[in-house]
Amino acid sequence: MRYVAAYLLATIGGKESPNSADIEKILSSVGIEADGEKLKKVIGELNGKNIEELIAAGRDKLATVPAGGGAAAPAAGGGAAAPAAAVTAAPEKEEKKAEKKEESESEDDDMGFGLFD
Repeated sequence: MRYVAAYLLATIGGKESPNSADIEKILSSVGIEADGEKLKKVIGELNGKNIEELIAAGRDKLATVPAGGGAAAPAAGGGAAAPAAAVTAAPEKEEKKAEKKEESESEDDDMGFGLFD
């Protein structure tokens, strides 16, 4: 990805077809040593192609990828009352978790080590 980014920076800087020296100069300015094999591949794939068209084609492809997630469902009763209720219920849950945690720590003493020690 860093090679593609350097290639794009070189094209933005005015190079119509950046060569390996241009990309190496950009990468070395931020302390990255260029891998010749990867550099040749990027230049070979992008050389002579219109970068704006490639970006537009990639954007179209990404638009078809499902992003997942979604908005959170509103609480029943709506308004500010629902978040306030959630805030007051949270400390009770934390106390229960703390009690369970103490019990599990005492069980780990028999083995002499914990999973995350």
